[in-house]
Amino acid sequence: MRKLYFLLPGTTNKFACGGLWAELKTLKLAQQVCDAEVVTYRQREPEHLWLDDLLKSSSGSGAIANPISDAIFVMSWGFDVAKLAPRLKNFNAIYHAHSAGYGFNLPAAVPIITVSRNTLGYWGQRSPHSLLYYLPNQISEQFQIQPDQNWGDRDIDVLVQARKSSSYLLNQLIPALQTKCRVQVIDRYVEDLETLFKRTKVYLYDSAEYWAVQGVSEGFGLQPMEAIACGCQVFSSVNHGLSDYLDPAFNCYKIAGYSQEFDVQRILKVIQNSPKLFLSNSILEEYRSANIIYRLEIILEEINDFFDHKQLCKGGIPELNKLQIMKLRSQKLLAKIKKKFHR
Repeated sequence: MRKLYFLLPGTTNKFACGGLWAELKTLKLAQQVCDAEVVTYRQREPEHLWLDDLLKSSSGSGAIANPISDAIFVMSWGFDVAKLAPRLKNFNAIYHAHSAGYGFNLPAAVPIITVSRNTLGYWGQRSPHSLLYYLPNQISEQFQIQPDQNWGDRDIDVLVQARKSSSYLLNQLIPALQTKCRVQVIDRYVEDLETLFKRTKVYLYDSAEYWAVQGVSEGFGLQPMEAIACGCQVFSSVNHGLSDYLDPAFNCYKIAGYSQEFDVQRILKVIQNSPKLFLSNSILEEYRSANIIYRLEIILEEINDFFDHKQLCKGGIPELNKLQIMKLRSQKLLAKIKKKFHR
């Protein structure tokens, strides 16, 4: 197995977000399969390698002894991939894709590993000649139902995180609920989120508006899954990566359902009654570490084989770019015209 260099802009609070935590979790799982470490490229950090130093070492001018010509660079920060990919064109590189919709294209020489089937479908259309793989994000083992806990023991009726929440959720639905039940709004980073989930009856998540404004997609949406795994009844949007596992009326409820009054009615009904919607263990097992390590080992074996082949053979399949699409459309139109005049 080739060594993996996980490229991150930095790992401090300046870059804190769900994508960073997910990537660091993936790094730890990858370290159980092969040698892997973090490389930063925006912020120098004494405990991590610096990308510029690594690239200089490849030309023999740097002080780092480890060669990188046979390693694999793992790009993941969507906003930076369009700049990173050209810098790494002479090396082995893969894209670990979380969100979709950044607008850049990648050559077929860059395999793509996606965290959701939604993102897999996006790249399946946008980059049809690249190697594509599905590797879901990890849900940690501590996110699970306490078997001896009763519904009435949960002291938070409704929990919501302000970040990524829609204006409707924060300005209309939450104020309406606060007059009728116990609501807790989180507007800061919480390290032990699982403790809150185990105290909560209903968790609200509505990110469609946030991602529409951002112009990219919800890559995975880990919090609703973590909440359901802890026994919360989840009211959520079902945009992008959330559609991988959310199944309204079967394991969750669709939020923002026609009117504020209807939302309030449904949420209060769920609070007052025993829970009935859960994620089955068979679904959760797909996102636990054992399955991800199993899939990661298979994926990395195939990617290593591909990079062996790439050293011996250049790609020869025409790219499906705008010029090729225009050419194919013109050929199709010409064929229709010829068929019409030969009748």
